[in-house]
Amino acid sequence: MNTWLCVNESISVSIPKHKYSRSHSYSFPPNPLPLPSFLRLKSVSSLPKQQALNVSLTRHSTHSLQMADSSISDSDSSHPHPEYAEIVVVRHGETAWNADGRIQGHLDVELNEAGRQQAAAVADRLSREPKISFIYSSDLQRAYETAQIIASRCGGLEVIKDSDLRERHLGDLQGLIYREAAKTHPIAHKAFSSRNEDQEIPGGGESIAQLFQRCTSALQRIGRKHKGERVVVVTHGGFIRSLYRWACPNGRPAGKIHNTSVNVFHMYGEDKWTLKLWGDVSHLSQDEFLASGFGGDRTSG
Repeated sequence: MNTWLCVNESISVSIPKHKYSRSHSYSFPPNPLPLPSFLRLKSVSSLPKQQALNVSLTRHSTHSLQMADSSISDSDSSHPHPEYAEIVVVRHGETAWNADGRIQGHLDVELNEAGRQQAAAVADRLSREPKISFIYSSDLQRAYETAQIIASRCGGLEVIKDSDLRERHLGDLQGLIYREAAKTHPIAHKAFSSRNEDQEIPGGGESIAQLFQRCTSALQRIGRKHKGERVVVVTHGGFIRSLYRWACPNGRPAGKIHNTSVNVFHMYGEDKWTLKLWGDVSHLSQDEFLASGFGGDRTSG
């Protein structure tokens, strides 16, 4: 069984009131504990503008736990390393359904104007970083449009659609306002809330175990194909949360995965992955993303 090294500490910060939220505080994850000396944060005082865990977490099939040599930095990533694939996983931009708290799943919802601006911001950021060789995207239009905007700023690369990068299929819950789902569709909501990872959601919805297998297999497949290259993968909140569970199976919750947040993995082989950067939204200002993180929190699976 493969083992991941996981950091169980957290950060807690205060942020200005956002137009979509009445809350003035933000916790990632809740119940903050002191951070260890080896976990470096970039400009904690400026979070969430710099709301990223800057870490090195490595999994080995031998059950040994090992810190990578250093945390990510501009010099670390200046050139792709021939021994690993660098996979930059980006959540899609905001949609009107995200803002309304409506469950999307496999339903095909386009970006709203805020989402397009977020996509442009992350595209500008990535265009200033080391060269991207390929861009993969979920075939759902909110991810694909985000990927196209990134591609247009990064040399006009072709975007490769991959249905395995889709959000979790949420069955009968898709299209519902989340806060109303328990009342209008109690059976589906109960299945969604179940701690049984093999519990499927009525209406064709995936179980947590099915989602996990699909997500991890897709990322491994991409990583095997692009060793020595830097690749962008544009996907969804539930997908990215599964990758976090893969990285930290015994850790605290992943927190909110905001629209166009950047997460970086290095893949040396199927049995060795390193998580280099988590939840970075430094390309967005404090009022440019949903404070609720809807669709990138527990509402996405």
